[in-house]
Amino acid sequence: MWLDIVTPGHRVRAPMVLRNHPLMGYRGLNNWPPIWTWRGEGEDLRPRGEIGILKDVFLSKVEPRSRIYLIMGHEDAEYIGCLLFEDSAFCKQMCEFLNQHRGSTIAAIGSLDVSHLL
Repeated sequence: MWLDIVTPGHRVRAPMVLRNHPLMGYRGLNNWPPIWTWRGEGEDLRPRGEIGILKDVFLSKVEPRSRIYLIMGHEDAEYIGCLLFEDSAFCKQMCEFLNQHRGSTIAAIGSLDVSHLL
């Protein structure tokens, strides 16, 4: 899947990045980046957006498995975020994909090409 960017006189085909993928959402709302909740270690800096380093990824054990929990580190504190999906098959694919990118920044992950995930 490619994103067509059209401006007057120009048409550019760009790869579909994670933050713009049409299945990255729940009930019409985009789920990336998640809302971050402090886990109690370090100082709560109330981070927002694509910030920090992805430390771990967990697929929900509750059926239907349509949630992914992310652990993110930022400034010596840890935060948890939850991604909700309508499509549980895509959720599983995304969990496997995100696990491959532990240690990367959340911003870099949001910019990754996910055209192959449908």
